[in-house]
Amino acid sequence: MTDETLGIPEPEGPTDLIDTDYEIGQDNVEGSVGPFGFDVHNPVFLISGLTIVAFVFYALVFQDQATEAFGALRPWLTSTFNWFFLTSANVFVLFCLALIVTPWGSVRLGGREATPDYTYVGWFAMLFAAGMGIGLMFFGVLEPVYHMAISEPLGVPSPFAEDGSIIEANVEAAKRMGLAATIYHWGLHPWAIYAIVALALALFSYNKGLPLTIRSAFYPIFGERVWGWTGHVIDILAVFATLFGLATSLGFGAQQANAGLEHVFGVPNNVEVQVVLITIITTIALISVLRGLDGGVKVLSEINMGLAALLLLFVLLVGPTMLILTDFVLGLFTYAQDLTALSNPFAREDTGYMNGWTAFYWAWWISWSPFVGMFIARVSRGRTVREFVTCVLIIPSLVCVLWMAVFGGVAIDQVLSDPAGSAVKAQVIDSYNPPISLFAMLEGLPLAGITSTLGIILVIVFFVTSSDSGSLVIDTITAGGKVDAPVPQRVFWCTFEGAVAIVLLLGGGLAALQAMVISTGLPFTIVLLLMCVAIAKGLASEPR
Repeated sequence: MTDETLGIPEPEGPTDLIDTDYEIGQDNVEGSVGPFGFDVHNPVFLISGLTIVAFVFYALVFQDQATEAFGALRPWLTSTFNWFFLTSANVFVLFCLALIVTPWGSVRLGGREATPDYTYVGWFAMLFAAGMGIGLMFFGVLEPVYHMAISEPLGVPSPFAEDGSIIEANVEAAKRMGLAATIYHWGLHPWAIYAIVALALALFSYNKGLPLTIRSAFYPIFGERVWGWTGHVIDILAVFATLFGLATSLGFGAQQANAGLEHVFGVPNNVEVQVVLITIITTIALISVLRGLDGGVKVLSEINMGLAALLLLFVLLVGPTMLILTDFVLGLFTYAQDLTALSNPFAREDTGYMNGWTAFYWAWWISWSPFVGMFIARVSRGRTVREFVTCVLIIPSLVCVLWMAVFGGVAIDQVLSDPAGSAVKAQVIDSYNPPISLFAMLEGLPLAGITSTLGIILVIVFFVTSSDSGSLVIDTITAGGKVDAPVPQRVFWCTFEGAVAIVLLLGGGLAALQAMVISTGLPFTIVLLLMCVAIAKGLASEPR
């Protein structure tokens, strides 16, 4: 018998894991081991690898030309396709919420008898470290303060007069909207993007017996063509999106680590030091990559989660605790109240918030989605669809919101309590220096030297976990879904992740990083929309 929906044979035994007939096309997927120990998934590895090498060469040799090109690319992309990014992200959220409440939620990833490979603690630790690490550190203080102070694009009067004094009548509305706008960027929408990719990969790998690679999710749509050029193009797009999404995060991490080192130890803050930092941390990531998922990524992720929880608890307790918790609740309420307006791509005449922040964020999350999605899929076998989507979508969103409310809330309180002397106001509002914002906030709390050092360590470890887990994912895609590709191949991708981050920093800094992540996120948005259709087809064929 065959499943008429997918054209995949049904299992003969009691398990739900379907033994598919993809072996004919899989000859194109498995590739061959080359002379340098590479498990070459031809042509995905060859095209993506050579293109990345050529990109690094171009950006190094023609730095001025690259800087000019990167500088013009981001504003054009965000202003032209902002509506597409916002509309697509809304579709992903609605689709995930529907999965939770439909009968499809009872489907278990891996079959009816499957059990989870990791405890909730280990699962959440790897999920957070891979999914949001450096972003939380970089934007945790910056974004709530910025949106609170520059609140006019959000329809709320600014709490600051022209002379810099506080307008008390505008404070509460500006605080709530600053947190609500931040929650919008770090809550349901990004985690829905991750959940779509992770669920598709887990479903078609564990339940349908297909390789753990992006193309497998499209078997219900394209059939055997996924083992040909249709699948090659999908996987190549996934490699580019993942690599540039990671490079953007690594660039943010290097700039923030450098800012912290300057703040605490007086280390010069310049691109040369950031290049050295990326080189050193990439070397550390290589060691973790060689140790594998359980021996490297899992251990570092759990250490990182513990340190992050320690810093979060310290800031919450020494800051205005009750005010922070109150603002957290009010921010959530304002977010729920204004979610339609925030997510409507056609609602604003002033598009600075939509283009400068939201469109970039959605492209960044989408670029990260092959990496985070595959990583989550690899550690999520045994969960039901309902459990999986709920945990990946709602629980991490609440933790991210709590992080932003604590760090952003303390920073906002510092700004409003002493606008003339606040280091946060000087660095975020007056001069807009994002990498130093976290350390400027910690400066106003007790034990600033210790907590700032801890912050630097967290940024570096988040940097390492992002790099090594990203390398493992790209390695899996280019090896046709194999999770045990040769060591030299892992080393190649880990090395070139760092190289891409370096050349983008040299070729335009933040503007270059953001431009490339948007340019790769755009085509991959179409891939994710098709992935929703494939998930629906796949779940419809599953016994419940």
